[in-house]
Amino acid sequence: MRIAIAGGSGFIGKALTNALMERGDEVWIITRGNRAGASDLGPQVTTVAWDQLQREPGKLEGIDAIVNLAGESINQRWNAAAKARVLRSRQWAAARVTELVNALERKPAVVINASGISAYGISATEIFDEDSPTAVTDFLSEVVREWEVAADAIPAKRLVKLRIGVVLDRQGGAFPLMVLPYRLFAGGRVGSGKQGLSWIHIEDMVGLILHCLDNDTVQGPVNASAPDPVTNDEFGRAVARAFGRPHWFPVPAPMMRLLFGEMSTLLLDGQFAKPKRALQTGYSFRYPTVDSAMRQLASR
Repeated sequence: MRIAIAGGSGFIGKALTNALMERGDEVWIITRGNRAGASDLGPQVTTVAWDQLQREPGKLEGIDAIVNLAGESINQRWNAAAKARVLRSRQWAAARVTELVNALERKPAVVINASGISAYGISATEIFDEDSPTAVTDFLSEVVREWEVAADAIPAKRLVKLRIGVVLDRQGGAFPLMVLPYRLFAGGRVGSGKQGLSWIHIEDMVGLILHCLDNDTVQGPVNASAPDPVTNDEFGRAVARAFGRPHWFPVPAPMMRLLFGEMSTLLLDGQFAKPKRALQTGYSFRYPTVDSAMRQLASR
């Protein structure tokens, strides 16, 4: 297949690129910079800038799929300017994909647009799947709503909105920071510890994207989260078991709010989401439980 990835320089994008190369696909990485042409990743990978595609969309004529993972990181203090960048970057990327697909004579068979598990809003008790109603309860759920509205304009033959949970990777994303207190023998629940955490191992994140690329029955919202959502306290205990560290030092919610401001909601609030669509269409998780994921992450 010929597959274009926007946001290919992020840790999910890099892992996806490597997986596509391993199976012999041709990859085009779309960048916001001026880099274009051959990639140092090898002859299977070419980089192209958005500006160049606006002038010459034909460079991607005949592309089989587009995966849009682009967006400003949410891991920063949420002042007004940062929140505006987070939202605008996602709307901008979806709008560029819309323009690109409109300009192509032969439309790609599938467009996968990243989204977030925050689509369902915050809840301490409900369990959500793709048939659950979405809700706006906080900043992130508002971002996801606007993100998916922008994605709905993409004139794809098949559009997948990938609602991504917390992606667990030893080298990237939030996990290195989440495990750090345990390495320092200071791990414990955050806040009440009862808040939901919908997570997915990086290998399953990539595997699920490949599943969505290859399976033409997959479309619409897809929860990119493992079948075993857990509470914050359960997650911490799994980390402690895998890394051989104590789980004993609670972090009060007021301290988190003082340190991180509104962004503290990432650790103090959450939701429990199930990957109903992935399981129904035949995806088999390599790491279906939090303990299996932790064992693998601790063994590297």
